[in-house]
Amino acid sequence: MTAFVLAASVSLGIGASWLLGAPQKPSEASATSYQLPFGADPFLPSQATFKLPGFLRASDVPRAVYCGQCHKEAYRQWRESAHANSFREPFYTRNVNLLIAQKGIAYSRHCEGCHNPVALLSGSLTPNSQADRTFDEEGITCMTCHAISRVKDASGTGSYEMGVPAVLIRDDGTSITGEVSPAEVMKNLPQHRRAMVKDFYRSAEFCSVCHKASIPRSLNGYKWQRAFSVYDEWQQSSWSRETVLPYYSKKVQVTCQMCHMEREQLPKGDYGGGNGMLASHRWLGSNTAIPTYYHYQDQMEKTAEFLRRNRLKIDIFALHKIEGDSSHLIAPIDKSTFTLLRGETALFDVVIQNSGIGHGLVPEQRDFYECWVQFTATDSAGHTLFSSGYLNPDGSLDKEAHSYTNRLISQAGEELDHHEVWTTKVKAFDRTLLPGRSEAVHYELQIPQDATGPITITASVNYRKFRKSYTDWVLNQDTQYPIVQLATRSLQLKLGLNEAVEAPSKYEDLLRWNNYGIALTDQQEFDQAIVAFQRALQLDPTYLDAYTNMAVAELMQNDYPSAQKYLAEVLDKRPNDPRALAYRGVVYRLQYKLDKAIESLKPLVVLYPRLRQARAELGYAYFLTGQYALAREQYEALQQIDPDDLQAHRWLAPIYRALGMNQLADREAAIYADHVDEPGYSYLTQNYLRTHPGVAYEVSPYHIHGAPQAMRQAAIQRLLKPTAVWPDKGSTR
Repeated sequence: MTAFVLAASVSLGIGASWLLGAPQKPSEASATSYQLPFGADPFLPSQATFKLPGFLRASDVPRAVYCGQCHKEAYRQWRESAHANSFREPFYTRNVNLLIAQKGIAYSRHCEGCHNPVALLSGSLTPNSQADRTFDEEGITCMTCHAISRVKDASGTGSYEMGVPAVLIRDDGTSITGEVSPAEVMKNLPQHRRAMVKDFYRSAEFCSVCHKASIPRSLNGYKWQRAFSVYDEWQQSSWSRETVLPYYSKKVQVTCQMCHMEREQLPKGDYGGGNGMLASHRWLGSNTAIPTYYHYQDQMEKTAEFLRRNRLKIDIFALHKIEGDSSHLIAPIDKSTFTLLRGETALFDVVIQNSGIGHGLVPEQRDFYECWVQFTATDSAGHTLFSSGYLNPDGSLDKEAHSYTNRLISQAGEELDHHEVWTTKVKAFDRTLLPGRSEAVHYELQIPQDATGPITITASVNYRKFRKSYTDWVLNQDTQYPIVQLATRSLQLKLGLNEAVEAPSKYEDLLRWNNYGIALTDQQEFDQAIVAFQRALQLDPTYLDAYTNMAVAELMQNDYPSAQKYLAEVLDKRPNDPRALAYRGVVYRLQYKLDKAIESLKPLVVLYPRLRQARAELGYAYFLTGQYALAREQYEALQQIDPDDLQAHRWLAPIYRALGMNQLADREAAIYADHVDEPGYSYLTQNYLRTHPGVAYEVSPYHIHGAPQAMRQAAIQRLLKPTAVWPDKGSTR
């Protein structure tokens, strides 16, 4: 617990002393000892605020053990959760202490708005404070969530307003604060529910206040940067039912709470939920490190089970037999007849689909997660013919594993190994697998002459929190934290003739070809993607989404006439198909057929008012046609969905200027300048990739694990070759 003790001693802050009705104002605090390096708002760089002037009194926040008197099961679950341990656990405190050591305790307010709200809102995060920090043990405690009075917007980084913590709210709106006796609460259950439950607690936007974050200029001394956007990944996926662009759709909306707070049976005698059911307060997710560190066996077992629950689909789908400069595609492998001989070179395509996660794999701060694909080929004698994504003898991961991660680079061009987000200048590499999307991972294998059949091909996706090097640094010792296998698939191939082992299945095979096409589209293998979508269409000519998928592939390579041809195939049969209409509007806009673009997009923003891409494209079309008031309406609606949308800031500046609203124009121009990527730092990425060829190869959209060195070098050279690109500033795809 060394890291925790250090956090408590380094980050002591003053305790605010005021009574309700006689608040200590921020100006009075600054006149005494509370540091205000970021302006008059005492809670910046966090976006959290307190409903009343001044600071929250920490002693007014009921302790979790008090709530646990009636809510025994919820308390038991909460104690083992990441929320309950959000401040005290060493994987966080070691990192935030590094921030404090480098920049000062006031800068930790950026983090504590989500990790330790009571510390932030009570004014404890300032030098030489004498606050009683026992609340550190509770992190995100019961009242942290249940006292939030409103979600300010969807910008994250603590974008909530904290109300006065109250156990009861009378009919006249009067709040009853403090730890009211359980008997009094039981006599006034409607008043207790009024205090504890609000409708927006069930919304994804409620979770967005912390599960989306940015790094502001005030923290890094550089410029605004997006840290992570789990909420945006959900909102732009089929899970939200607010967009029509995903490849697949869901019949009902699935919110964060529906996955991470599943309802379960309550023990008898517990008052924690209605109808004998409780919304889980474990908030099961990806954190396997906290239950390992604190020996929370129940939490660990339930987290591992949660992670394995049909989150991913793995398909060892295609085999390319390589002969010289040509190859022959065999797919699906298990439903094809072919020969595989010793001495031959085979390329395997493993398709991984994020079918069961409502956000990216992995979410949030990818730099210190470890999630990777393991691929092995063994013969019947047990010899390993090929291996990728293995663990080294010390437990560290194969450096060339196909991983879902990113690389944070400092101004000095160094990789930041300890999650120093406040010194990040660029992300040299960033990979996630978004909801409903697929990825093809390619492996090349030469069958040895002495191999004995059959050959077993196995592909798995493994997960560990955190990276071993990060855990070793945090705990100052060699660690072997648990690895969870999220999904796995094996396939046996004979040396010689292989006959189809499964009969064709129209629906299953259609999905397999479709997923393959999605993966190839994202890897910029557009012609091959179109072939895959055509195969799906052959299996079911009524699957009109295949035409839209082909249109997307054509759109991405700027072949607008071909894209329109495929979209017409859909709209001739389904004139109001929203996905096809959306893409047709985009193509019309790119062709500068602005009236037609507006005609296609207008109905969409009525039917899907939170479809941010339609808002952006329609707003840009209005802007180009000089319809500034209508353009303003669309971009302002877009900012209601995502206050940080870059294109909204970019185009609202000239729109406001054209409408004579110069102060707003100046504001939007300044925000855009602060948010837009700094081209001057692209050399940091280039230099990093030049000196890290393994990462550079992984950055290449299409790359083959196990490929000859000459092929690898050619791919890296293509990646690093300077190119002149004139981006389409209107596009938000």
